[in-house]
Amino acid sequence: MKLVGTQLSYFFNDKQVQRNVRSLLKYVTFILLVIMVFAEAFQLIMLHVEGQEHSWITGFYWTLTVMSTLGFGDITFETDTGRIFSVIVLISGVVLLLIVLPFAFIRFFYAPWIEARIRSRAPRTAPSGIRNHVVVCSYDTLAQGLIDRLKEDGIPYVVLEPDPAVAADYHISNVTVVAGAVDNVETYAGLNLGQARLVLANREDTVNTNIILTAHEVAPEVEVAAIAGKEDSIDVLELTGARHVLPLKMWLGEQLASRVNAVRAQASKVGHYKDLMIAEFPADYTPLVGKTIRETRLRERKGLSIIGVWKRGRLHPARPDEVLKKGCVPVVIGNEQAMEELNRLFVSHNVNTNPVVVIGGGIVGSATARALAKRGVAVNLVEQNPVLSNRLKGVCQKVFIGDAADYDLLMESGIMGAPAAILSTNDDAVNIYLASYCRHLNPELRIVSRITHARNIESIHRAGADFVLSYDSLGIAAVRSILKGRELFVMGEGLDLFSTTPPKSLSGRTIAETGIGARTGLIIIAIQNGDETVTNPTASVRLEEGAELLMLGGAEQRQELQNLYDQSS
Repeated sequence: MKLVGTQLSYFFNDKQVQRNVRSLLKYVTFILLVIMVFAEAFQLIMLHVEGQEHSWITGFYWTLTVMSTLGFGDITFETDTGRIFSVIVLISGVVLLLIVLPFAFIRFFYAPWIEARIRSRAPRTAPSGIRNHVVVCSYDTLAQGLIDRLKEDGIPYVVLEPDPAVAADYHISNVTVVAGAVDNVETYAGLNLGQARLVLANREDTVNTNIILTAHEVAPEVEVAAIAGKEDSIDVLELTGARHVLPLKMWLGEQLASRVNAVRAQASKVGHYKDLMIAEFPADYTPLVGKTIRETRLRERKGLSIIGVWKRGRLHPARPDEVLKKGCVPVVIGNEQAMEELNRLFVSHNVNTNPVVVIGGGIVGSATARALAKRGVAVNLVEQNPVLSNRLKGVCQKVFIGDAADYDLLMESGIMGAPAAILSTNDDAVNIYLASYCRHLNPELRIVSRITHARNIESIHRAGADFVLSYDSLGIAAVRSILKGRELFVMGEGLDLFSTTPPKSLSGRTIAETGIGARTGLIIIAIQNGDETVTNPTASVRLEEGAELLMLGGAEQRQELQNLYDQSS
């Protein structure tokens, strides 16, 4: 009874429900007036036409039986006038009682009641005792992927959802959610914001500003990371109080641009681990093409280790007898000085100096073109929207307005001689189509593409893309780098750099005997034994007790590693 009372209180306190109930009562009052009119008319016709006298209650009874189509037949008219009146009452009853009344009841009472019951199930406060949690202000695709990673890292989270009905659906789906307005102080108080580890403002820029201000009103010291959709919003969000502003679309464009070698070959930095730098470079137009990894002698000559090789979107472990062919992208690890030595090795080897073709001039495409232009790389832009095209005329060498699927336009853009094509449209289907089209036109072309939905990654790689990166994976990497207090590390879609300490049962075994690489597909980049770091260890290296493994791989491979550890324990 207490639950029913609470639900009724919540139901009738809603202003929209109050308006609905008033509308329903008005309609019921109208029906009662119609019944009274018909009952009075029944008495008059019976008295003056049929010659019978009946009470008002009998008239009310007859009207209800006819309007509801029960038709007991105990009281009937004998004249045509009475029968015509009966037909009118019958039709009125069918319309008012059997059609309109149920619809009005469902529309104004039953549906709101069910919705109110659903809304009442949405939590208004975070789980008691929650600490060091991440508050996510929108349950979008980025948040969904981030939450999966937070679970793997053992970090609690809470999703903030303004719509109680939607929040109730999330709650039923086992998502930790709190229903409340994003600009309400009471909402953030219920989120236990003072104990939160991070607030992720991942809504529109204007809403994110409000989130930052309201969150700091409740917990002035809480750390806020805000996603900036537009470049102009970066300063506004910083001035509002966001400690970390993430212009993901601009970063995505820069990341795509960094995967292209033009004018001259060079290693592109991916991330750091302590004093080691991780970088990658396309092997095309370098003196390393045609050599095995052993024959490159990078470890002896430059102090670098090749830890993996990208081949059409897949990262393969580096093997000494692996031949570096055109189109592959080696991944190397070493200190900063070693990276500079590597770039000096490439300086005399010019690559294709033709313009890079960028398809799509939106925010991502604009950031890509500007990043390439900053490196001195010529860019030809293909864009359908003349407004977007005009904004980049000073950045790009040439701008081609039209559909990239147009053969003549694509030929004119220089696709046949370009070192690379960057697909930056926000439509996965278009990018997959263009990847296949460009690959068939120019088999030697390096194709770099963005993607929106993770389910399309395999498709675009099959279509011919060499490197793919999504907005969501970049955002997840950015947030996790904040949580872990490290530099942003973006190796590729679904890949991450992580460290772990193997169980004692694996101590004393060689890497080959543990089967980590063979059974999980993870790449062991380095082994930390106290103060000693061994990069790119061979299969014969033994794991000492307490050793820390630095590895590169995806979520599924990490799960395989955990299963292997469980079996070894």
